[in-house]
Amino acid sequence: MDAVLLARAKEVRDDGSIVEIVIWELPAPLPPSQHRYKYRLYFGAAGVARVRYDNERGKGDHRHLGDREQDYLFTSVEQLLADFQSDVERWEQS
Repeated sequence: MDAVLLARAKEVRDDGSIVEIVIWELPAPLPPSQHRYKYRLYFGAAGVARVRYDNERGKGDHRHLGDREQDYLFTSVEQLLADFQSDVERWEQS
C-alpha cells in the first residue's frame, strides 16, 4: 500500500489567519508513533504559528501552542481534529 491522502484543506479567513489541515494514511507507522497517520494541522497569521499539531520521524506526536511544545496523545483522526479545533477556538477567545 502506498501513502493515501485523507485530507487536505486550507482556509484563509477574513482576518488574515490561516487554517491548514493535511493528513496521510501510511502503509506503516512513522516511528516512534504507533499509528499509521502522518499529519500537519496549522493555525496562524502573519507567518506566526499559533496552534500546530504534527508528527515526525524520531519526534512523534506533538503540538505547539504559541511558543510551547508538548507531547500529544494520538487516539484517532477524529479526536485529533476535535482537539485541534478546540485549541484554535481557545486561542481565538484569548
